[in-house]
Amino acid sequence: MILRLDDTDAERNTQASVDSIFEGLKWLNLSWDEEYKQSERIDLHRKTAWAIFEKGFAYRDFTPAHSGDAEKSGAQGTWLFNPGAREMSRAESDRRAGAGEPFALRFRVPREAGETVRFTDAVYGEQVKLAADIEDFALLRSDGMPTYHLASCADDADLRISHIIRGQDHLSNTFKHVLIFEAAGSTPPQFAHLPLLVAPDGTKLSKRRHGPVVSVTTYRDAGFLSDAFINFLCLLGWSPKNDRENMSVQELTDAFSLEGINRSNAVVNFKEPATTPEETFDPKAVWLNAEHIRALPVEGLSRRLLPVVRVAGFDVSEEKMLRITPLIRERIKLLSDVLTAADFLFVDQLPPYDPAELIPQKGDTTMARKVLEKAREVLAGVEFKHDPLDQALRAAAQELGVKAGQMFQPIRVAVCGRKNAPPLFETLEVLGKESTLARIDQAVRKIA
Repeated sequence: MILRLDDTDAERNTQASVDSIFEGLKWLNLSWDEEYKQSERIDLHRKTAWAIFEKGFAYRDFTPAHSGDAEKSGAQGTWLFNPGAREMSRAESDRRAGAGEPFALRFRVPREAGETVRFTDAVYGEQVKLAADIEDFALLRSDGMPTYHLASCADDADLRISHIIRGQDHLSNTFKHVLIFEAAGSTPPQFAHLPLLVAPDGTKLSKRRHGPVVSVTTYRDAGFLSDAFINFLCLLGWSPKNDRENMSVQELTDAFSLEGINRSNAVVNFKEPATTPEETFDPKAVWLNAEHIRALPVEGLSRRLLPVVRVAGFDVSEEKMLRITPLIRERIKLLSDVLTAADFLFVDQLPPYDPAELIPQKGDTTMARKVLEKAREVLAGVEFKHDPLDQALRAAAQELGVKAGQMFQPIRVAVCGRKNAPPLFETLEVLGKESTLARIDQAVRKIA
C-alpha cells in the first residue's frame, strides 16, 4: 500500500490538512509500505509531459485558457481546444517559447470523426466517450507546474500502481488519464469508481459545507472505536454476500470484493443541528460502535475508557476503572458516554439533584426517609459484596413492609443522583461503604 499526498495545489495544501490525514489514518490503524509527496516529484512529472510532447501528443498553447480564440463545440458547449495553438508549427512554437513567451502544455486529444476513448471500470462496467467531446486538457500550467491529471498518471506509472479506486466524481477524468497513460507508453491500471458519500440532503460530503461531521478525527474524538468506524465506512456503498453488518476488520478484509460495490450514492445520515453528541452521527455508526464496545473484553474496554475519563479531569485509578467498566458496558454507545454513565463514581460530592427523585413510586416523603434511614443502618454493618448487599436490603424492605423497588429507588438516587443508573448492588460495591453512607446521610438531610 502506497500513501501519496497529491499536494501540488499550493492553495489547498496546508499543514493542518496534511496533519488531519495522518491523524485519521493512524487512528484507523491503516498502515502503509511507502510514502510520497507529489510536490517532491515535480521533475518526474515534467519529464513525462515533455516526453509526451516530443511524441507529438501535446502542444504549447500561448494564449490564455478559454480566451476568444477557443472553440466551443463539445457536447455541452464546453471549451475544447485553441485551433491556432494546436495547428501551430513546431518551429514557430519553439521560437516563441525560446523568446520567453509563457505557455501551457496541452494534450492533443484525437479529433478524428468517430474516434473513442474507452476503459472498463470494475464497478460501472464498460465506459466509452467520443474523443471529440474531450477538451485539450493541460498537462503543465503556464508556470510550469503539473496539473492533477499529469501528476497522478506520471506517479501511477512510475510507482507501478495496480488499482485506482476512487470516487465516482472522477469517472469523467479517467478518459483523460487513459489518453495520458497510452501516450506515455504505459498500461493503464484497473480503475474502480466508488459511489459518493452524500449528506441527507443529497449533496456531496464537504468540510466546507457540512463542517466537522465529515472529518475522521471528529469520530475519534467523539468516542468511536477505530474498528467500528471502519466497519461503518465499509458498509457505505458496499455489502458482503451474506448481508452481515457487524464485522471485524479481518472479516471485512476476507469478505471484500469490488463486485459487491453498489453504483448508487451512499447517504450518511447525520443530523444538523443535533441536541446531543450521539445525535450528530449516523444511527448505524452509533449502533455498530455500541456492538463493538460490547464485544470488547472488560480489560480492553477499560483501557480505552480510562484516557477519556482522565482527559475530562477525573483522577481515576486503573483498578477502579476496571471495576466500573462492567457496570456500564451495556449502557454506553460511544466511549465518551462513560462521562455521563458513570460520572457519579468519579466524584467525591454529587452535584445537586431534585429531592423529589428520592420518593419511591406510590410512596411519599415519609416512606423515602424511613427507607433511607433503614438502609443506612443496614449498610453500616454489612459486607460490601453483591450477595450480602442484596440479602440485607431485601430483608430490610420486608421489615419495613415496602416492595423491593420502593426500597432500592431512594438508595439509587441517593448514591447516584438519578434514577437511571447501573445495577444497584454492583454500584454500591464499587462506590464503597464510606461514600455510600455519606451520600445516604446527605439524602436524608435533603428530605428532612
